[in-house]
Amino acid sequence: MSFDQSVIRRQRSESFLVAALLAASGGLLDAYTYLCRGGVFANAQTGNIVLVGIGAAAGDFSGAMSALIPIVAFAIGVLLTEVIHFRFTGSEASAFHWRQLVLVIEIVMLIIAGLIPQGMFDHVVTTIISAVCAMQVQSFRKVRGHGFASTMCTGNLRSGTEALEMFIRTGDKEHLSKSLCYYGIILIFVAGAFVGALVSNDEKSLAIPISVMLTAAAFILMTRWDRLSKPL
Repeated sequence: MSFDQSVIRRQRSESFLVAALLAASGGLLDAYTYLCRGGVFANAQTGNIVLVGIGAAAGDFSGAMSALIPIVAFAIGVLLTEVIHFRFTGSEASAFHWRQLVLVIEIVMLIIAGLIPQGMFDHVVTTIISAVCAMQVQSFRKVRGHGFASTMCTGNLRSGTEALEMFIRTGDKEHLSKSLCYYGIILIFVAGAFVGALVSNDEKSLAIPISVMLTAAAFILMTRWDRLSKPL
């Protein structure tokens, strides 16, 4: 199969623009939950696992539980996504993809989270957002045919640097393109976190509404408008 043919057949969920929108949303939500909802991460479960260990070692079991809750929610989000994938995988000729159903559920959950005031119920919000991030990272695993994560950067950094080394060693521009793709996603994630930090300085944070708009834009980009007459 030629390169052009592979691009044509590639799913819209693998486009760089869709990946960029979701990465920006992921960075924004991580900044929001850390700054506004109890100092825990919605995406970076490794960091939360470390916080569980630190809290337990210090005898701060309340803090350890606060970090443990989003970890459990993340796992539940992965399980829910796999159920949706199994149940709603439809024809390749349909206008909508099962991943778009995941995005709709994410949007509803984010709206619910955004309606909860800051303070006493922050742990509920981090639970919801962690599940949202899990659904996203489980559903969207490729960009331009390359494995990636839209809600965390460690794997993307490793893959991007590996591809860069391959380009330096072989001169193959395919590796350079792959490397730039990964580094681009990382920069967009950082930009999302930057925006999240800017808009999370008061109780009327715009972080959730912006994340909803980014997710909705990804949904729109994935829709095959020429196939609306066909079922999911």
